[in-house]
Amino acid sequence: MFTGLSVFPLTPFDDSGIDEKRFTHLVSRVAEAGVDLIGALGSTGNYAYLTREHRGLVARLAVETAGDVPVMIGIGALTTGEVLALAEDAQNAGASAVLLSPVSYQTLTDEEVFGLYEDVTKELSVPLCVYENPRTTQFTFSDELHGRVAALPNVGAVKTPGAPLDQAPARIAALRNTLPADVAVGFSLDEFGAGGLGAGADVWFSVIGGLLPAECLAITRAVAQGDVPQALALSERMAPFWDLFRRYGSMRVITAAAAHLGLVVPPNLPRPLREIPPAARQEVAAALDALDVRA
Repeated sequence: MFTGLSVFPLTPFDDSGIDEKRFTHLVSRVAEAGVDLIGALGSTGNYAYLTREHRGLVARLAVETAGDVPVMIGIGALTTGEVLALAEDAQNAGASAVLLSPVSYQTLTDEEVFGLYEDVTKELSVPLCVYENPRTTQFTFSDELHGRVAALPNVGAVKTPGAPLDQAPARIAALRNTLPADVAVGFSLDEFGAGGLGAGADVWFSVIGGLLPAECLAITRAVAQGDVPQALALSERMAPFWDLFRRYGSMRVITAAAAHLGLVVPPNLPRPLREIPPAARQEVAAALDALDVRA
């Protein structure tokens, strides 16, 4: 399950709640494209801004719509009790895996993060993917902590930010020296996806793949066929998005791209978040046009 391309669709919503029709359309698009794993309620899915009721609905819709494609559900929350409740909801919905980052208001210690995963993995019947997202959580895993957490029962993968092309082989080697052999290694920053797969990562956890699955599958398949230079060239065509991600954050940019394609209705960001400026939206449109993307 934790191989190839894992994608994270947006969660369309408005003041009245989840836009079920648009969400299921986004999920069906990536499922029909042939991605390897669908991640609902990741950072791009706005999980941190949704109620438990909304998250349960999204989990059920994702599993029902994905067909034969496995679905991983994000269960991150501020307290262990909330995480356990969300894990139960995800499993009841039929999730094939869960995704957990150490979300907190107070900065967590290594022992607190280990305790979170220890408490949660004991209650799981599906694999867990450890989500390291220091930009959002303000917590960075040491390799030693990754190894301790990955040794817990039901841990199936580690989702890390990744590393630039020249550093990717060493980063992957360091993780493989620390993690159990059966725990997959994946990169999550899209600009490092092609290089990470080419350097031996098991999976690319892709934000942009939730909107542009065909383009990302072309990269993944090029690596699988041994043509890493082609994968890197295809990734370079998407470089305007990598630049926009760095400037505005991937969720804002992907939301703007989805709106341009008519896949979501703006505003699709929870306040206080705001849309990117008009000039940036024009850059998003130009990047989509350069790739000849159609909804």
